[in-house]
Amino acid sequence: MEESSEPAFDRIDIKILRALQSEGRLTNAELAARVNVSAATCHRRTQRLFEEGHITGVRAEIAPAAVALGALVMVGVVLDRSTPESFAAFEEAVLKLKEVLDCNLVAGDFDYLLKIRVRDMADFNKLHGQKLIALPGVRQTRTFFVMKEVKENARLPF
Repeated sequence: MEESSEPAFDRIDIKILRALQSEGRLTNAELAARVNVSAATCHRRTQRLFEEGHITGVRAEIAPAAVALGALVMVGVVLDRSTPESFAAFEEAVLKLKEVLDCNLVAGDFDYLLKIRVRDMADFNKLHGQKLIALPGVRQTRTFFVMKEVKENARLPF
């Protein structure tokens, strides 16, 4: 019999995950009341969800324009070689770029898709000319300036 790779969550675990995903600033007492368990039980279960890696962190969502990072740019990257070494070198270097919010290895026209936040087009131009094209193994980039953010950082659908 094949073992399921999905974690075994009961209804209380799921309620805790949904509540925290929706509102990460809930106190333990508020969370316990919301999921209808004692504060001690809620604390124990929440700690277990953190320890097992089901919750990876809790953080504030900051309005990009409020911190002068109003431009969102997606960049498709093609590497000159498709080898484990070239992928590793690129990934190690891109992790050091604070402007890169997301970096995903993808199938299709690009090797990687980057999500980048900058002040404006001039700021991106500087980043592109000084850092992006200098990343290890980069053969080509395709840049897409986001005109409108329709859905951003959506909650997981569970």
